[in-house]
Amino acid sequence: MRGEEHARGFTERQRSGLRAHQVDRDRTLSAMHSLEAALAEAAPRREGPWFEAVLGALGDLEAVTAEELANAERPDSLLSDLSRSQPRMRNRARALRLQYLKLREMISGLRQELGENGEEVDIGDVRQRIGWVLTALRHQRARESDLIYEAYYDAFRAELRRAEPEAGTS
Repeated sequence: MRGEEHARGFTERQRSGLRAHQVDRDRTLSAMHSLEAALAEAAPRREGPWFEAVLGALGDLEAVTAEELANAERPDSLLSDLSRSQPRMRNRARALRLQYLKLREMISGLRQELGENGEEVDIGDVRQRIGWVLTALRHQRARESDLIYEAYYDAFRAELRRAEPEAGTS
């Protein structure tokens, strides 16, 4: 069964919010992967290019998470709809937003700090600090997924699944 069939109980506005939410999450995940790839590159004897790649990827992550947070704050967002339609989950949705805001501030602060220090940074320290941020972001994403799935299941007594590709497509 395709994902849209599982989301049959959603209104068109809710389905639209779910799609927009997934686009934001996919964009953020792609930025996370780019940052991980930049961090994993060899740094000895090429600290300058390594640092510029990491700083650029961190800047990209900062931009997409800012957009994701702004979209999540909109009154027609999935989390806003969940807060309205499932009052018992309102506090959890609010806590997720606050945690995400703190993560955004961490990302922004780290990018600013690294930019001010230039290439005079400890590569191991940069890798570890950004690794902590990425781990916290993964944890945040998992908590948000759990909340959305729990809310959907409570409302419709059915599982919400990802859309599967149609036959002949990938």
